[in-house]
Amino acid sequence: MQKVMGYLRLARPANIVTAVSDILAGVAIVGFFGSGFAGNLSLTPVILLCIATVGLYGGGIVFNDVFDRELDQRERPERPIPSGLISAQAASCWGGALLLLGCIFAFLANTTAGVMALLVTASALIYNRWGKHSTWLGPINMGLCRSFNLLLGMSVLPAVMPEFAYLAAVPLVYIAAVTTISRGEVGGSTKAPLFLSAFMYLLVINAIAFFAAQKDQVVALFFLVPFALFIFRPLVRAIARPVGPLIGKAVKAGVLSLILMNAAWVAASGAWPVAIGVALLLPLSLWLARRFAVT
Repeated sequence: MQKVMGYLRLARPANIVTAVSDILAGVAIVGFFGSGFAGNLSLTPVILLCIATVGLYGGGIVFNDVFDRELDQRERPERPIPSGLISAQAASCWGGALLLLGCIFAFLANTTAGVMALLVTASALIYNRWGKHSTWLGPINMGLCRSFNLLLGMSVLPAVMPEFAYLAAVPLVYIAAVTTISRGEVGGSTKAPLFLSAFMYLLVINAIAFFAAQKDQVVALFFLVPFALFIFRPLVRAIARPVGPLIGKAVKAGVLSLILMNAAWVAASGAWPVAIGVALLLPLSLWLARRFAVT
């Protein structure tokens, strides 16, 4: 059982829930849940894409620990690989199996989804091996992983996807902001990158609000306002005192609040009942976050 828990810890279950919310946001953005689609299309591809993102995100985060094992030996020796609970070889097999599972299920949905899954896989591996070591390219690289994941959700309707593909820039900016904050998670930070991330957060909030206004969906504010509070409260504390523990809390909030951001996307797309369902993933993610590390 300890080994099983070790493998689960490597995959960051709380984070995986946020990846599922990406898919549901993408599905809603292309109008799948609208009155013109809901009665005519099967939910099977949505289910396949949700399973796909579980594998893709889980596999990507496992390889994060595989590539960081020497650093974790110094900074986080309690993690499964540096502690000796899981070998690096076994972790690599586990991560590879999850990525393969994700790609297979994406291709079962449709070819466009399969291509998006391959892009998620490539972006995750490039980030884990090289991207994270670059001050500027690293956050962009990490943001691309979420952008392609949102596009993976949009690929449920390949013909409609190009019309909304530009919105994938929003999670790129958001995750770039979270990644910038995370650079100070262990040793602390200066205030400059935290202020930069706060500005990027504001860009994201305004982008979603603008999209909701275009769709005449004021109901999105019921999700957008809690999202803003959830991300800014710990960030303000970190700016006031930019030490590792407070920055870590800001990063954790940034990751978990993706669920609220995606609920806002769903509401802005006109599917507010589905948005409530997405928002209800947050308690599940918070419960898992108390049992498994988020960062």
